[in-house]
Amino acid sequence: MNPEKDFAPLTPNIVRALNDKLYEKRKVAALEIEKLVREFVAQNNTVQIKHVIQTLSQEFALSQHPHSRKGGLIGLAACSIALGKDSGLYLKELIEPVLTCFNDADSRLRYYACEALYNIVKVARGAVLPHFNVLFDGLSKLAADPDPNVKSGSELLDRLLKDIVTESNKFDLVGFIPLLRERIYSNNQYARQFIISWILVLESVPDINLLDYLPEILDGLFQILGDNGKEIRKMCEVVLGEFLKEIKKNPSSVKFAEMANILVIHCQTADDLIQLTAMCWMREFIQLAGRVMLPYSSGILTAVLPCLAYDDRKKSIKEVANVCNQSLMKLVTPEDDEPDEPKPVVQKQAEPNPDDSLAKQEGTASGGPDGSCDSNFSSGISVFTPASTERAPVTLHLDGIVQVLNCHLSDMAIGMMTRIAVLKWLYHLYIKTPRKMFRHTDSLFPILLQTLSDESDEVILKDLEVLAEIASSPAGQTDDLGPLDGPELRVSHSELQVPTPGRAGLLNTPGTKGLECSPSTPTMNSYFYKFMINLLKRFSSERKLLEVRGAFIIRQLCLLLNAENIFHSMADILLREEDLKFASTMVHTLNTILLTSTELFQLRNQLKDLKTPNYRHAYDLIQKFGDLEVTVDFLTEVDKLVQLIECPIFTYLRLQLLDVKNNPYLIKALYGLLMLLPQSSAFQLLSHRLQCVPNPELLQTEDGLKAAPKSQKADAPSIDYAELLQHFERVQKKHLEVRHQRSGRGDHLDRRVVL
Repeated sequence: MNPEKDFAPLTPNIVRALNDKLYEKRKVAALEIEKLVREFVAQNNTVQIKHVIQTLSQEFALSQHPHSRKGGLIGLAACSIALGKDSGLYLKELIEPVLTCFNDADSRLRYYACEALYNIVKVARGAVLPHFNVLFDGLSKLAADPDPNVKSGSELLDRLLKDIVTESNKFDLVGFIPLLRERIYSNNQYARQFIISWILVLESVPDINLLDYLPEILDGLFQILGDNGKEIRKMCEVVLGEFLKEIKKNPSSVKFAEMANILVIHCQTADDLIQLTAMCWMREFIQLAGRVMLPYSSGILTAVLPCLAYDDRKKSIKEVANVCNQSLMKLVTPEDDEPDEPKPVVQKQAEPNPDDSLAKQEGTASGGPDGSCDSNFSSGISVFTPASTERAPVTLHLDGIVQVLNCHLSDMAIGMMTRIAVLKWLYHLYIKTPRKMFRHTDSLFPILLQTLSDESDEVILKDLEVLAEIASSPAGQTDDLGPLDGPELRVSHSELQVPTPGRAGLLNTPGTKGLECSPSTPTMNSYFYKFMINLLKRFSSERKLLEVRGAFIIRQLCLLLNAENIFHSMADILLREEDLKFASTMVHTLNTILLTSTELFQLRNQLKDLKTPNYRHAYDLIQKFGDLEVTVDFLTEVDKLVQLIECPIFTYLRLQLLDVKNNPYLIKALYGLLMLLPQSSAFQLLSHRLQCVPNPELLQTEDGLKAAPKSQKADAPSIDYAELLQHFERVQKKHLEVRHQRSGRGDHLDRRVVL
C-alpha cells in the first residue's frame, strides 16, 4: 500500500493501524472509524460516508496485502455499527467486499470475514433480506469449509440470518427457490446439512408456503436422503415427513402431477431408505390425488411391480408397493373405455401435459404416461409451473400400461408375485376397458400362451383367467375374422353351443371362489377358437406341458368357460390333426378329464341324459377289437378301464347292471372286455363284478309276471347269465389250481403280462 496516498477522511494513524499485523491495533482503528462515521451520520453527510466505505472496500478489504484485508473487514464492520438503522442504505457496498473475502485462501481471513458480516447483518437485521441470495450463497460455501474456526463462525452467522428470516414477513421465496434448487444438489455433507436446516426453517415459517415450490426441490431432497451420514439422513427424513404431513392437510394445493415422475425415479433406486420413502409418498399421492395420477400409471407400474416380488428383507417396501398397486388399479373405471371422452379430475389443479413435465427431459422411458419399463432415469428437474384453478381432463394411457405389463410378463427372471400382479392388471383392464384392451390382444396373446408353461400354479390360474376373459368377452366379437390357422381349421361359431341358464358353465359357481365376477356373458367370441387351436399347438410342441399341466389347464378352463364348447372345439380340431400319436394322447387326456374330474360333473350328467344307444355302440366297438393286434399298451388301457369302472364316478353304471332287461348291451360289453383280458387281477376284478349281476327272472315282481303278456315271456333274453357265470367260475378255479402249482417265477410273469 502506498503510504503517500491520500485516504481522507481516514487519518494517517487510522490507515497505519488498519494495516498493522496486530489485531489489537486494527481494533483501535475500527473504533476510530466508528466515531468518525457517527459524526458523518449526525451531519447527514452521505458523501463522506460513501467515501469511507469505498476506501475501506477498495483499498483495504480487496487489497493484495493480507493485513490490509483484515483491517478493511473490521473497518467495514465498524461503519455498519456506526450507521445503525441507516446501514440498510449502504448494504450493497458493505456486503460485497466481505463476501469476496469468503473465498480467500487464508483461513484466518475467512474467519474475520465471517465476523465482519455477522456484525453487519446484526445491525441491519431485516434490511439484509433483499441481499439474502448472495448471503445464502456465501454461507453455503463456508458450511463446507475445512477450517473448524471458519465453520464455527459461519454457523453463528447462519443462526442470525435464520432468526431474521423467521421474524420477517418480507422474505422473497420466489427469488430464493432457483438458488435453493441449484445448491440442493451439492455432494458435500456439510453443504447438504446447511441446505436441509434452511428448508426446515422455511417450512416452519407460517407466512412462507414452501409447499408450492416442492416440485423444485423434491428430487434434491431424495438425493440427500441417500447421504452416507446418519445425521443428514435423519434430518432429511424429518423434512420429508413434514412436507408429507402438510400435503395430507392441504391436498387441494399440492402439485401432484409435477412430482409424480420424481417419485417414479426414486421408487426404483437401490437405496432401501430412499425407495421406501418414495414408495410411501407414492401411496399417499395415489390415494390423495386419485385420477390425477392415471397419466403416470405406466411409470408407477414400472416402479411398483418389481417390488411385489421382494422377500422378507424388504418386507416394508413390498407392503407399501402392494398398497400402491391396489390403489392405482381401483382408479381404472368403465368410463375409461369411452373413446375420446376424458374424465375431469376432482382435484382443482393443473394437469400438465406429460410431454412438458419431467418426462420431457428424461424421454418417454422415464416412467411418463407413455413410458416403457426402461428404468434408466436422469435426475433433471422441470421448470416450475404455477397451479391452475381449472379442472383438467385425465385420460388413461393404455398403450404405455400394456407395454409395461407385457415387458414384465415377458421377463422370465421376474418374481412370481410380480407376474401374478401383472396378470391381475390385465384381467382388470379387460373387465373395465374391454374395447380398448382388445386392440392390444394380438400382441398380448403369444406371451399369455407362453405363460401357461410357468412353474407356478397360481400364475397359470391367473393366466387362464385372462385368456378365458379374452375368449368370452363380447368386446372380442369380430365379424371379419378370417381363417385363424389355415382354411382347414376354420370353424363356424354356430357349431359351438351357447350356454343357457340351465346348462351354463361353472363360471359363477362356488367352485370359482377368489375370481372376480366377469360382466361378460359366457358366450364364446372370435378369440375362443383361436385360443383352442393355439393351446393344442402348445401341447403338441411341448409334450412335457401336456403331461404335467395339461389336465390341470383344461380342468380350470372348464370352470372359467363352457365345458361343452371346450370339448366340442378340441374334438373338431383333433379331427384334422395329422400327428395321430398326439391326437391319441389328447383324446386319452380329455376322456380321463371328462370321466374323472369334478369340474366336468355337469357335462357328464348331460351326456348321461342323451337318448342314444351308447352301450350298443360300446359293444360294437369291442367286437371290432377282435380284428386288432392285441399289444401290451392295448391291454394296459383295458386294465385302466376296468379300474375306472370300479371308481365312485361310475356308481351309476354299476347300478344299471341291476336292470338286466333294459341294459343287455352293457352286460355284453363288460363280458366282451372280460374276454379281451388275460388271466390277471383286472380279469378277476371284472369277473367278480359280473358275478353280482342278478338273474332277471328273480327281479321280476309277482304283479309284473302276471301283467306280462305271453309273447313277452316268450321273447325273454336268450342269454343264460347263470350258466355263463358258472362257466367262468369253473375257469377261475382251474386257473387258481394251475397257479398254486406254479413257482414264484410264474406269478412274476403273470404280473408282467398285466402291466
